[in-house]
Amino acid sequence: MTQEEWVVVRPLLPVPGWMRGRGGRPEAYCHRAMLDAIRYLVDNGIKWRAMPADFPPWDRVYAFFRRWRENELVKEFHDRLRGRVREKLGRDTEPTAGVIDSQSVKADAVVGADSRGFDGGKLVKGRKRHVVVDTLGLLLGVMVTSADVGDRTAAQDLLARVADAHHRLALVWADGGYTGSLVEYCLTFLALVLAIVKRSDDKKGFVVLPKRSIVERFFAHLMRTRRLVRDFERRTTSAEAMAYWSMILLMTRRLARSRRGRA
Repeated sequence: MTQEEWVVVRPLLPVPGWMRGRGGRPEAYCHRAMLDAIRYLVDNGIKWRAMPADFPPWDRVYAFFRRWRENELVKEFHDRLRGRVREKLGRDTEPTAGVIDSQSVKADAVVGADSRGFDGGKLVKGRKRHVVVDTLGLLLGVMVTSADVGDRTAAQDLLARVADAHHRLALVWADGGYTGSLVEYCLTFLALVLAIVKRSDDKKGFVVLPKRSIVERFFAHLMRTRRLVRDFERRTTSAEAMAYWSMILLMTRRLARSRRGRA
């Protein structure tokens, strides 16, 4: 991280339990070194054991990553950054509208057969990332499944999580793959309006659909972080955490640019 990024990040970091008087062993390495190591791994797509010697030992970095994953600290940190980005752009910290979609990616050999499948529509054997983003393209929720899980099936669980975490969310745009009983389910049980954006049959070739470019831009960012070009994670929870880390990279850079602009 640059110094501008660290100034933005430091006040938003979750506070370790031992610093709150709740016991526990103080950490041997500073948070900045750990964050830099994880950011390097996500951005460059290296193996854990290939961590450069300039960073803390790989097993300590992985233990930090695992602790943040299991205690949902990475999501807490990510959500704080998202709220700060929205404030900088003159938006309320809590969104009222979002976009849902999925992305199928190939899985590495380390991914077990129990969490991989074949997406017949995209002809991809691997996993599928189901995401909800706000109208700025910032991540609200992610769920990773095998690629053979249908969009409507996964959307019920994902939208329930997102609606529970973001009480002001009232409208979600989706493509034609989310039609059917899901629309009524969202309205009845989640108090969400699921608006289906369909392509007109009269148009041929590439057509930009309203709101669809928002989530496609999000997927394009994920593909720029090399760790997410394929799914290299043994656990789906690790794959979800990697998506959050990828967005943390994006948001810290945006906040640092806005800070330099004021200076």
